[in-house]
Amino acid sequence: MLRFTGLAGTAMAFTAALNACGGPASTNKTGNDKDSITAVLGYGNNQTWDPLQTASAFSMAANLHCYESLVEGDPITREPFPGLAKALPTDLSGTSLTFQLRDGATWHDGQPVTADDVVFTYARALSPTENVLVRSFFANWLQEVRKVDDRSVEFVLKFPFPYALQRIQTCKIVPKHVFDGHWDDAANGKVVGSGPYKVTEQAPLSHTTFEKFEQYNGPRPAAYKKMLWKSIVDASPRVAAISGANPDAQIVENIPAANAEQLRAAGRTVEFADGGNNLFLLFNTAHAPFDDKRVRQALHYAIDKKKMVEIGLQGAGTPATSFINPKLPVSQQPDTDLSYNPEKAKELLQEAGVSGLKITLSTTNTSLVAGCVTVIKEGWDAIGVETTLDSQDTKALFSKLDNGTDFQVVATTNNPMQFGNDPDLLTRYYYDQQSNLSARYARWTGADATALLQLQDQAAAETDEAKRKALTKQLLDMIADQAVIYPVVFTQLGTAWDPKAITGVRAQGYPGIYLNQAKPA
Repeated sequence: MLRFTGLAGTAMAFTAALNACGGPASTNKTGNDKDSITAVLGYGNNQTWDPLQTASAFSMAANLHCYESLVEGDPITREPFPGLAKALPTDLSGTSLTFQLRDGATWHDGQPVTADDVVFTYARALSPTENVLVRSFFANWLQEVRKVDDRSVEFVLKFPFPYALQRIQTCKIVPKHVFDGHWDDAANGKVVGSGPYKVTEQAPLSHTTFEKFEQYNGPRPAAYKKMLWKSIVDASPRVAAISGANPDAQIVENIPAANAEQLRAAGRTVEFADGGNNLFLLFNTAHAPFDDKRVRQALHYAIDKKKMVEIGLQGAGTPATSFINPKLPVSQQPDTDLSYNPEKAKELLQEAGVSGLKITLSTTNTSLVAGCVTVIKEGWDAIGVETTLDSQDTKALFSKLDNGTDFQVVATTNNPMQFGNDPDLLTRYYYDQQSNLSARYARWTGADATALLQLQDQAAAETDEAKRKALTKQLLDMIADQAVIYPVVFTQLGTAWDPKAITGVRAQGYPGIYLNQAKPA
């Protein structure tokens, strides 16, 4: 995962360049008038801004306001609507989809958006050499994107794909004349899109500023002339920004559950949303005894997930009774129920011939993980598995995994719902032939892995909804049975805003904010 979220070491260079183009000087506040808004995100803005590569929460949220896909979607339901496309195709039963570009669509530098830009973007998205992050969302079903004329493109599919309109939302179209041969510029913070806002300043580890793009003629125009998004990773100052009689910010995401009532008492709206954010276990299947699914299952059975929600998440979460959050409509209950059962855990370890097991659990050092892994250790120690916690910086941990360092078990967090909410995406993000998670990190290969991937492809290609649901159920059964990568709990994500200052916003079950429907109160 880490290669998609690496630090943008030269992003600061763009601050001066953007200012030279007429952007505002560095500022910590946009002002209190209704033409501007200040938001706070709990993630760094110093990771890659490349829209085809990034999994950075800050960058992805910002890109939703600056770039467009051919098909856009509701931030909660992902219900599709036309973005750069003039209209949506009505027939998804074939292997060809044609899109016409919106008349008058313009890049932030004034150049027109053309079919060449779309073809250029998708050529990179599908390239096995480039192997960008979004490739895994397209490679199994999309053959190529062809230019029909200057204003139209054709998608050539390998088979009819029922989630095509949802998946197209993940690929933001970029200008060929800006980024051809200059993808490092995109990674390091240069943003040139066709969306309602354009970036005017990048101040890594501090803030990003935006202004309204006056030439935007799409379906969701900017309601604010200026936006200031602050990056505040620490929870206390983030909560402080939305507190008090005259809060510095109008909206703040990543609100801890412990601060919800305090903020509500001060007149703020605080909402929590269920989604894909989860703490999961990843086993090194090349390291015995974790090559035995009975051992992997046993270690899940030993964890009191309800206690983890109560203590580690302070009630803002759900035990993982399925691979997909059971609070989501697309979730299904698998036959293998990995709920807390310490006696079952002991039986499975005995059946596997494992005793005196000692585990080093490698974890990331975020506050959420730290609050949860103590419950894991407590459960494993209680069944006779001596557990040592090895907490480290996220970058350090995944650098080790990328370098092939040996490990036993990893506990960390992830959220594929940043990209979409269809069941194929939610499973393929972890289990895929190109996946760092299942193939590279968990080192899971062989007949069982092949069977799972084949079933996943079969479900994705099934056009009959009932049959597809049945195949997805089989897939979820297999994932739970194997437990190579499996969630322990799903966490709710909190957003707070000042209802006297802003309307049209909702809490979302993945990091970030969406202000394309927001307006001053």
